[in-house]
This record gives sequence, structure tokens and C-alpha cells, in this order.
Amino acid sequence: MIRTASWMIAFGAAFAAGFALSQTQNQTGREPQFENSEVKVWKSTVLPDDPLPLHRHEHPRVIIALSGGTMKILEESGHSETNDWKTGHAYWLPANPPGTRHQDVNVGDKPIEVMVVELQNAH
Repeated sequence: MIRTASWMIAFGAAFAAGFALSQTQNQTGREPQFENSEVKVWKSTVLPDDPLPLHRHEHPRVIIALSGGTMKILEESGHSETNDWKTGHAYWLPANPPGTRHQDVNVGDKPIEVMVVELQNAH
């Protein structure tokens, strides 16, 4: 009986961990990593044809592509720019111009994952 209960608990824990992992990998969104007065760090996952909501960046940032791909930055005004981010490479992105917002749109066929390091005291 104890052996069966232990097995069921272990199986339940493994199932829950696997389910949680699959949920984070199969959704577009941000996952906070670290924050202090100098930097804010988060991991963004953007699935194909499932953009992040409109947002803006008040501060410049470094993007490190964990899983690269082709990302279209679509401004609310309709203007867009496409970036090919290579896995393992870092990229500099300036703060957004005042009053603008954009969406990150993955135009490829695989999820894009990036680590974002936003510099809180730079303008």
C-alpha cells in the first residue's frame, strides 16, 4: 500500500512538472527572471502567428536569442521592420520613441525564445 501510494505521488509530481513545462513552452508570453534598480530581465517566448500584445520599451535593451528566428516588429502605426535573430547571438535595441507601441510577431514556423536585459537607467 505504501509502495503504491509513493508511486502514485511520484507519478503525479512528474505529470504536474511535465504539464507545467509544456504550458510555458506552448504559450506566447514573458517570464520575469530578475529585477533591480539597474536592470530588468525577462524571457520572452513568441510562437508563430501568436504575437505579444501591444507594448513599449521606455529603456534600451539587449536581446539574447535562445532560440532564434524571424521576428517582425509591427508598430501600432502600421510601420514594420523584420529581424533575423540567430540562436546564441546578442542584439541591441534602443528605447522606443515616445508615444509609440509595437507587437513582436514571429513570422517563422518555430517558437522564438529570447532573454531580454533592459537597462533601467539608460535613455
